[in-house]
Amino acid sequence: MRRKNDILLKSAFEEAFPDLLRFFFSEADELFDMNRGFEFMDKELSELFPELEKQGGSRFVDMLVKAWLLDGTEEWILVHLEIQGDDTRGFAHRMLQYWYRIYDRYGVDIVALAVFTGGKTQPRPDLYHKSFLGTEITYKYNAYHILDHSESELLAMDNPFALIVLAAQKALLLGKIPEKELGEQRLTIAKALIRSQQYDSEQIRRFLFFLKTFVYIGDPDINRNFDKAIELLTGTQRAMGIIDTIKMLAKEEAREEVYEEGLEKGIEKGIEQGIEQGLEKGIGRGIEQKSIEVVRNLLLAEKFTDAEIANFASVTEEFVRTVKRKLAE
Repeated sequence: MRRKNDILLKSAFEEAFPDLLRFFFSEADELFDMNRGFEFMDKELSELFPELEKQGGSRFVDMLVKAWLLDGTEEWILVHLEIQGDDTRGFAHRMLQYWYRIYDRYGVDIVALAVFTGGKTQPRPDLYHKSFLGTEITYKYNAYHILDHSESELLAMDNPFALIVLAAQKALLLGKIPEKELGEQRLTIAKALIRSQQYDSEQIRRFLFFLKTFVYIGDPDINRNFDKAIELLTGTQRAMGIIDTIKMLAKEEAREEVYEEGLEKGIEKGIEQGIEQGLEKGIGRGIEQKSIEVVRNLLLAEKFTDAEIANFASVTEEFVRTVKRKLAE
């Protein structure tokens, strides 16, 4: 669940990137050419930091973005999302590494931003300093914690990105408060976005799907009430979402889970062939289970045809009908 939310949060940050800039930098519209768009450079970032791919989640949630200034020059923006819980040991040093590797490769100015999404006690380092025998270096960067603003402050802001921050706050409450209460708070965020009238209908639909998946509630009655309330506000009958992200998460989580399980069993047996066969079968079972979960959630939404669900989940319509029959039993 943690890793899934990490990737979803990154997706939301990318889709709302102009509003992200406005949220963190009050002069953003006077500096950046918003109409020209932005170039997300995940590939370049992974090439600069190959070790992150071996460490897991970080390779998914760091962002390197190329933007253009109104005067026509390029500006590179490094957004590092620190979403690894409360442990920030060595984080400031990693931020320095990001700066000098990017600067050494491309020779451009860098705006660095660290966003912390842990609990209240999570450290929030914004400075790296080291000195020895008269030689010293100090590196300071922008740092923000999602709890730096209260709920009322975020709701009062004229910026939809504030609602993504608020959703991240609510995600910290998963399992800590009753689902009914969390559902009401989730609906408050959705209503605020719709009433802001700053996003078109497609952007609203994508945000709502993100919100329902990111602040996940298992109770189908709460989810149906959420959908009905949204329909009353928007007059829409269907909801789309960040489907590609959800499909990728389901498949990747399945592969990782069964890989770890298969590897552990294979080592115990000490038979290389058994490892390979166990992994292959396990991955198949894991992906199928994740596909069932995706199809089940879309069926419970009661807003999609069997063909649409099959397309979203990359399965056959017969697979969808089979899951539907299981739900009806």
